[in-house]
Amino acid sequence: MPEAHHTVLRSASKEVVLGHDRPFVLIGERINPTGRRIFQEQLRAGDMSAIERDVKAQVEGGADVLDVNMGVPLTDEADLLARAITMVQGLTDLPICIDSSVVEALEAGLAAYQGRALVNSITAEDDRMAEILPLVKKYDAAVVALPNDADEIPMEPDKRMELVAKIVRVATTEYGIALEDIVIDPLAMPIGADTGNAVATLETMRRIRDEYGLNMTCGGSNVSFGMPGRHTIGATFLPIAMAHGLTSAIMDTRTPQIVEAMKAADLLLNRDEWGMNWIAAHRAKQAAAAAT
Repeated sequence: MPEAHHTVLRSASKEVVLGHDRPFVLIGERINPTGRRIFQEQLRAGDMSAIERDVKAQVEGGADVLDVNMGVPLTDEADLLARAITMVQGLTDLPICIDSSVVEALEAGLAAYQGRALVNSITAEDDRMAEILPLVKKYDAAVVALPNDADEIPMEPDKRMELVAKIVRVATTEYGIALEDIVIDPLAMPIGADTGNAVATLETMRRIRDEYGLNMTCGGSNVSFGMPGRHTIGATFLPIAMAHGLTSAIMDTRTPQIVEAMKAADLLLNRDEWGMNWIAAHRAKQAAAAAT
């Protein structure tokens, strides 16, 4: 079993650590205009007020880190992302995951950010690594890496592990990225397409943990896409994934059923010393109910 690595993320005043011996890290995904037509129109018009509401909802739901994506067609994404990150940092002390497929936007976001960010994301494609890993190194960030390449999103754990090995080799030897700053997304694919997909992802997670000790993240709702009862599926899959090595997930923390399942999993897997987080959350819920 390799050494378990700790991935340290920081804002100007708060530190969050991903680790196999640490509580599960919830990365709030809502600050993202993808599929949200009204939000896109507001951002095009220069109205960023929805960001404030989204930050509040994700923080209140229990997010530890906030994913910020400003991928709006027909805008200057670099400028928009830099302004959004500055705005979010004025609203909360949570660290940020800077999420963009546009290299110029990632650099603008990293330059604006106060702290140590998580960059979302690279793949195993050589040109993608060559574009983004120098920025990760320059700004002392951590990076999410997906084991797919130009050819395919592989379904077999063996192929995914080959690409994990490539990412680790290239990132550490060619770009000087520390192992602990590589966070693998093991590709949680929808079970609606193939009910064997979750098993393949869980096997990939276990092997990444056992062979590399790396931290991992995934889209928390990806596996349930296209199925009914998605919250129940998510609240079941993520604790199982955590037991296989998943240490964080990018998800909408406005879903108490899933958030509470993850807190319970922390408790049961001995990642919540003396159950203090579980008890504190229970008391806070009781106090909120009494107040209303």
